[in-house]
Amino acid sequence: MKYQHIFFDLDRTLWDFDKNSIKTLEQLYRDFGLKSYFGNFLFFKNRYEYHNKKLWIAYYQNRIEKEVLVYRRFHLTLKEAGLDDIELAKEIAADFIELSPLQTETFPHTHDCLEYLKSKNYQLHIITNGFNEVQGRKLQNSKLEHFFSHVITSENAGANKPHPQIFEFALNLTGAQLEKSVMIGDDLTTDIKGAREIGMDHIYFNPKKKSHQENTNHEIQSLKELIGIL
Repeated sequence: MKYQHIFFDLDRTLWDFDKNSIKTLEQLYRDFGLKSYFGNFLFFKNRYEYHNKKLWIAYYQNRIEKEVLVYRRFHLTLKEAGLDDIELAKEIAADFIELSPLQTETFPHTHDCLEYLKSKNYQLHIITNGFNEVQGRKLQNSKLEHFFSHVITSENAGANKPHPQIFEFALNLTGAQLEKSVMIGDDLTTDIKGAREIGMDHIYFNPKKKSHQENTNHEIQSLKELIGIL
């Protein structure tokens, strides 16, 4: 085999972040009676996603701390509905962290694909920018945990993807050789660019068939396509 170690991103690659996030936000919307402020769930969801995306970019760039990101995304969302309440935002944020990893939606063929790769004796690992207290529980609740030898988080590595440090940390931790490793992820900036810049082969998971100009080693729309590649 060309590869011995396969590194997967988690969110939006195996664990369906978007579906699971909507389920969590819907529950928070109900539990905290937010309809009286936002009028409808779609407005709440859209404004949350807008602020969440901007704050994650700031986090990747080391402009804000994790603890700030966690509650500010809700605080800014509440403010758009005329509710400037940091304490309420922190309550919602705490519940989000608690409820989100309980969701178990994965992409089609996730389990079958991982079973196949394990049967071929590949060493499987996760490299994720997600938070320690959340990612492990996602894997456990989605019955994915047993497939992976190591879960490398940006917190443990001291750097976020696409910084070379997190990939180097992953290689050292797993004992993997660069030329016998491949990264699989949905994000061209963090997963694919990060892998390319250290010389690691990569497979771009693009289920929505987004148009782009990047050169990738492989591109797939379904995880079952990995069976033909690996």
